[in-house]
Amino acid sequence: MTSVIVKEVERIVATDARRKMIESAVTLLAMRGLQGTAFSDVLERSGAPRGSIYHHFPGGKDQLVDAAITASGQRTVQILDAVEGASSIAITTYFLDLWRDVLVRSKFRAGCAVLAVTVATDSTELLDHAAAIFRAWQARLAELYVSAGVDPTTASSYAITLIAASEGAVALSRAQRDMAPFEEVAAHLLATTP
Repeated sequence: MTSVIVKEVERIVATDARRKMIESAVTLLAMRGLQGTAFSDVLERSGAPRGSIYHHFPGGKDQLVDAAITASGQRTVQILDAVEGASSIAITTYFLDLWRDVLVRSKFRAGCAVLAVTVATDSTELLDHAAAIFRAWQARLAELYVSAGVDPTTASSYAITLIAASEGAVALSRAQRDMAPFEEVAAHLLATTP
C-alpha cells in the first residue's frame, strides 16, 4: 500500500512540475517571444529541477512550446465561456478587456504567446498548431456571437476580424508602450460589432 501512495505522490509532483514549466513557458513566450525563451529561463521561473525538463519534454524546446501554446489556447477558449449568452457588444468588450488587462498588468511587456510562436518559428508543426488554436478561438467567438443573435456568416467573419485586430493592436501598443493604438482599434471594433 505504501508503494502505491509513494507512486501517486511522485506522479502528482511530476505533474505539478510539468504544469509549472508549461505555465512559465507561456509567460516567457508572451513576454520575450520564441527566441527569448530558453529552457534555463523556464527552469528558473518554474523552480523545476534541471533534469526534469528533458524528462517531461524529451522532444526538446518545440515540445515544450507546443504544450505552452496548447495551454494558452485552451485557457482562452475556457475564459470565453464567461460570456456565454451575453450580447454581441458584451462579447466584444470582454475579449478586448482580456487583452487590455494583459497590456496594463504587464506594463506593455506581454502579448500573445501563440502569436509570438507564429511569427518566429520555422516549425511547420508549431505553425499548424498555432493555426488550429486561432481557428478554435474564431469558432468559439463565432458560436458566442451566433448565440447573441448574429447570423453565422457575419459571426465568423467578425470573430476573425476581432482576433486579428486585437492581436495587431496589442503589438502596436507594446511597441509604442502606449494604450492609444489599442484603444483606437478597440473603439472601432466596438463601433462595428454586429
